[in-house]
Amino acid sequence: MKVKYDREVDILYIRLTDSVIDESNEDYPGTIIDYDAEGMVVGIEIMRASKRMTKPGSVELEIA
Repeated sequence: MKVKYDREVDILYIRLTDSVIDESNEDYPGTIIDYDAEGMVVGIEIMRASKRMTKPGSVELEIA
């Protein structure tokens, strides 16, 4: 998994796999979900991240 926050455009992108993106849908305004050809989630893009969450440039990983 890779997480990238671009402050210049205020977008947070969470890449879950290296699969090729086949389709993208804005299922909720400002949130785009990328899917592969089998319908599995590849990535999640959050636009205007600083307006929709606290500290978008800070990442905390928790494995249970």
